[in-house]
Amino acid sequence: MPKKRVVIIFGGSSGEHEISVLSAKSVIDAIDRDRWEVASIGVTRTGQWLSTTETESALAIGEGTLNHGGTPLTSGQALTELDTADVVFPLIHGTQGEDGSLQGLLELAGIPYAGAGVAASGVGMDKSLQKALFREAGIPVAPYVVLRRWEIERDQEGIRTLIGKKLGYPCFAKPANGGSSIGITRITSQQDLEQALSTALSYDEKVLVEKAMSGREVECSVLGNEKPEAATVVGEIEPDREFYDYESKYAGDSQTALYVPARIDEEAVSRVRELSVRMFLAMGCEGYARVDFFVGPDGHTTGSEVNTIPGFTSISMFPRLWEASGVAYPELLTRILELAIERGKRGAGQ
Repeated sequence: MPKKRVVIIFGGSSGEHEISVLSAKSVIDAIDRDRWEVASIGVTRTGQWLSTTETESALAIGEGTLNHGGTPLTSGQALTELDTADVVFPLIHGTQGEDGSLQGLLELAGIPYAGAGVAASGVGMDKSLQKALFREAGIPVAPYVVLRRWEIERDQEGIRTLIGKKLGYPCFAKPANGGSSIGITRITSQQDLEQALSTALSYDEKVLVEKAMSGREVECSVLGNEKPEAATVVGEIEPDREFYDYESKYAGDSQTALYVPARIDEEAVSRVRELSVRMFLAMGCEGYARVDFFVGPDGHTTGSEVNTIPGFTSISMFPRLWEASGVAYPELLTRILELAIERGKRGAGQ
């Protein structure tokens, strides 16, 4: 069987550039070269697209930044490069890669791509839209408030009163659009609120303030198109600090513990797996996603969010959960790409 050509897009101008570069390196190292011919396009922090076909010179990791080793591409050249692919694998985390922008470009060009479509990607990036959608679908979520910059600037006293009455403390302020826990602050009292909102606003014009949930933080992965497969085993994260922030996830000295399987009973596992598929379908996801939850001491399960381009690094939970479910990393990548090609044929009426 002839190899199919996959073009991996990584990097980008968001705060998650570093993680995207590391994800791409893991994928390029692991992909089954007997099935796939691999090319890659890197996007620098300043938005320059680079053709980075030669892996060793392309992934100039340094401090997680794509900074040399590629040939600059014009927009037309980039599209020509993408059009040579049987399938594109978007691995740009955050804005302009995970939010539907890149997916819309690929849709217009008629190029099959891995992961969620335009609408699901947009909803997946905006945590406030996710919460509203899940609540409408009857999926339990934590109490929350959505605030725009103009609302915060107009009536700070009113905001403090609203947060105190509706959520109480502790709670979390986070940019509505973002990932990797960037810009998130745990608020323990009213005195912390102003700085927390300011931090979130430095990343987005809209802020989600959410009640802190007690219990275990668990994750589950889903794979499939319009009829997704049963979800993976459930994994658990035990952060090495107050919450699972960026440093807790990625710092070299992080002591965060990952438990696969999670330390929850079988009833809670079944509930998490069922809700994972429901949340995946409610958002209209296809391909793959990672779904996050809190499981309280009484077993009550609260949906947190769906990540449509989860991390693919060597320490990321998404591939680890599939490995524990009997799907090795190279085979997982092949399944993701084959689902993308299948969806592309469906969209083209083949």
